[in-house]
Amino acid sequence: MNLSKREFIQVMGAGTMAGLAMGQYAQASAPTAANGLYDIPAFGQVSFLHMTDCHAQLKPVHFREPHINLGVGAMQDHLPHLVGMHLLQAARVRPDTAQAHALTHLNFATAAKRFGKVGGFAHLATLVKRMKASRPGALLLDGGDTWQGSGTSLWTHGQDMVEACKLLGVDIMTGHWEFTLGMDRVKEIIEKDFAGQIDFVAQNVKTTDFGDPVFKPYVFREINGVRCAIIGQAFPYTPIANPRYMVADWTFGIQDENMQAMVDETRGKGAQVVVLLSHNGMDVDLKMASRVRGIDAILGGHTHDGMPVATLVSNPGGKTIVTNAGSNGKFLGVLDLEVKDKKVSDFRYKLLPVFSNMLPADQAMDALITKVRAPYEAQLSEKLGVSEGLLYRRGNFNGTGDQLLIDALLDVQNAEIALSPGFRWGTTLLPGQAITREWLMDMTATTYSYATVTQMSGQALKTILEDVADNLFNPDPYYQQGGDMVRVGGLTYSCNPLARMGSRIGDMRLKGRLIESGKTYKVAGWAPVAEEARHQGHPKVWDVVAQWLGHQPGGRVPARTLNTPKLTGALPNKGYVPV
Repeated sequence: MNLSKREFIQVMGAGTMAGLAMGQYAQASAPTAANGLYDIPAFGQVSFLHMTDCHAQLKPVHFREPHINLGVGAMQDHLPHLVGMHLLQAARVRPDTAQAHALTHLNFATAAKRFGKVGGFAHLATLVKRMKASRPGALLLDGGDTWQGSGTSLWTHGQDMVEACKLLGVDIMTGHWEFTLGMDRVKEIIEKDFAGQIDFVAQNVKTTDFGDPVFKPYVFREINGVRCAIIGQAFPYTPIANPRYMVADWTFGIQDENMQAMVDETRGKGAQVVVLLSHNGMDVDLKMASRVRGIDAILGGHTHDGMPVATLVSNPGGKTIVTNAGSNGKFLGVLDLEVKDKKVSDFRYKLLPVFSNMLPADQAMDALITKVRAPYEAQLSEKLGVSEGLLYRRGNFNGTGDQLLIDALLDVQNAEIALSPGFRWGTTLLPGQAITREWLMDMTATTYSYATVTQMSGQALKTILEDVADNLFNPDPYYQQGGDMVRVGGLTYSCNPLARMGSRIGDMRLKGRLIESGKTYKVAGWAPVAEEARHQGHPKVWDVVAQWLGHQPGGRVPARTLNTPKLTGALPNKGYVPV
């Protein structure tokens, strides 16, 4: 790296990420590059480190960011709905740099080979220790979606991640996918494993009978003489997005009024700084920030938006900082606050990408990861095929990884149409890499991954697509539930994200013929939320896909052809880049 520390800071500017040019990175040693990227001056008295949505990825991974992340209504052409060059321009990040690779899909396969993998708890641990050393008293906050997303987290019921988070030094967390382990398991971890070490906070989770709080709504921490309150907000739509039976005794929701009451209560107890650790999704956080007064910062998750700049939102009480720290262990957010006269007067925010070849592995964390994976290494490393194309998931309408799942369901289940959930977690494979059991589990590992075959009417198909489209494109963020559009195989359709509810989906066709509302079609799918599905003897989706992979000639899987809808509205849009 040719930039001095001072020059590097000047290039970065307040709250932005800079970039090491490809040529500069190629000539610099990893320690030199790391010093330029991670030598961030401390500021103020109070610091929060923020990770979220790691989805149980203990090892470094590749993860391609979306080229389609459409914003509608007031969100159009604003963060977090900027992709590619539009995002880089907003963040003042130079293209063809390490940071540009972390933030975007641009030139992904080539850049991935040059810059290497991202994340991995051993490398994240090194960065956390580095930041804490320069920021005494800093707290590490975990936004949730931590105990789900890999084969080992599924097979150990989240225990691998629990041990890793304790060693990492997580101080406070909230949740979402954690709840799919079931109420008893969640309570067991919090009451036994976390006792005296990690606080689980969620002001919006209450019992269905008497409305009692299930978890602590907030906790206090004193940082360098400053009294700080951290309030938790679990994913509001857990019982809708995931099986209701898994959280049958608990209610969720956004609960603005109770949030305001919690903020006021903490202020009344002397909080000089109030931070919300949220799993709302960024659009919801932005709206909440405009409605609830007294929150200094919202550190958000759920929608996997790696935000290199903070957004300042005005409300009746002043301004609230809103950030989001991406997913898959790719980033660590660093928020430094200056407190004067018992209130926040200024801040600095950085989103640091976790490059595994710039940060040495922490030895203790590396040993733990080796230990927890050891019983499963044979399964994880099982080679199921070789991908000739790039396999990724993230994007509003489809990804090549999901297309592979769809193609397998259509073939093995002998279906006319296949539907796959619009999950945002899952890792990326580069062309020529082996499709292993581990990658397949990264794409499918839930506690309800049953593969189903259903007779479904054309009208029912349209209703499903319309419902998911409204969840994704409703102009009111409080009616959005995160996630992306259901992935569709066999069926083609058009979509107008700007149309009213019930009118976004059109021109539905199967093999060129219009879908008939009253006709029945054979539809394959997976991850049903209905309780009865777990008692019906359905195969697991990973077994269906493994069977399909085993029948590919020569074990090679050709590049997938994406089935995506024809967009009839919302363009041009800075959340859309054709590829």
